[in-house]
Amino acid sequence: MNLIIDIGNTRVKTAVMQDGSVVAQHSVERLDWRWLDQLIDRYGDIAQAIVCSTREDATPLAEHLRRRLPTVVDFRPAVTPTPLANHYATPETLGADRLAAAVGAAATYPGRDLLIVDFGTAITVDLVEGGAYKGGNISPGVKMRFRALHDYTARLPLADATDHQMRLGDTTLSAIEQGVMQGVTNEIEGYMRAFSEKNDKISTIFTGGDAKYFVKRIKNAIFADCELVVCGLNRILDYNADKD
Repeated sequence: MNLIIDIGNTRVKTAVMQDGSVVAQHSVERLDWRWLDQLIDRYGDIAQAIVCSTREDATPLAEHLRRRLPTVVDFRPAVTPTPLANHYATPETLGADRLAAAVGAAATYPGRDLLIVDFGTAITVDLVEGGAYKGGNISPGVKMRFRALHDYTARLPLADATDHQMRLGDTTLSAIEQGVMQGVTNEIEGYMRAFSEKNDKISTIFTGGDAKYFVKRIKNAIFADCELVVCGLNRILDYNADKD
């Protein structure tokens, strides 16, 4: 069994995986190491773990896990080998979650050129082409856009993501809702159109917590069945464990 720990900007996700399938999954704001020890004890077959962090230095956690498990990978894009070639010019600045999602997408959809859209705290659009990670773009996520409109104006209310679709809002609240949701939709459709004009074989994959809001809004995109970052970290862990 593998233990996957993804320390994101707002939440920590843990997953216990066996043969590529999720056995157990949890999401918390802060990770309690005592709870983690209990999890390892509960699943006595956990033999290896990987830690990925975009929030803080994961070295202390990795060292703690090494006292419990034979194999622990502290995933860092600049130094950790991956099964996907990395063409990013500054790998030391690359978010580990972005590369992990690319690895997960490439493993889930082998041999395909992929545009990966991760709707998380930030929206990232990343390209896998010709068997390599090429890079991507970052823009504010859905909740960040709503929060910015509320925080940087005097009277605009705080809105939230919605499934409801209108061409134009007919109240201030619906105008904000539709402005943000349709703005993100137009942004992603623009990327899809631009990349497909250069490569008509490219597939677009949606992942992340807010992806569910855009599956119906945006056609010709595939909603990933698994959390691509988790799947990618599991693949990277197995890849490095096989090297030992």
